[in-house]
Amino acid sequence: MKSPLTPAQDAALVAAIRQAEVTTSGEIRVHLEDACPTPEPLDRAAQVFGELGMHRTAQRNGVLFYLAWTTRQFAIAGDVGINSVVPDDFWEITKDAVLRDFRQEKYVAGLEHGIRQVGEQLKRYFPYDAATDQNELDDSISIGGDEPSPRS
Repeated sequence: MKSPLTPAQDAALVAAIRQAEVTTSGEIRVHLEDACPTPEPLDRAAQVFGELGMHRTAQRNGVLFYLAWTTRQFAIAGDVGINSVVPDDFWEITKDAVLRDFRQEKYVAGLEHGIRQVGEQLKRYFPYDAATDQNELDDSISIGGDEPSPRS
């Protein structure tokens, strides 16, 4: 799949991820693909989460924004560390906020909004520690289908 994002949109999303990660040990990724190969996008997000190795963070605090572009399917998947501390309705509230922008065809703005919300929760529960923090996952937008790989 060729990225549906312009270089400027791609750069804006990477910048949003980096900004959100400045104050937290948490890790955020965005994965785009043409169509969701499973009936439920959350199932596919969980699969991509594993394929990208997002479960390998020290505090299990990775978050994946998954978007199947042409079929317009979206999900957010968080690892067990963040899932255990955020309010029960956090993922649904965040997803709804992103989808409000999507409905107005503001896809990058929606993702940026969601990334900011997730970053705030990560900051709250997994604050940055200069002595131990490192960027554990690539910040680039991954693009693909069956075999996700970071965009070069």
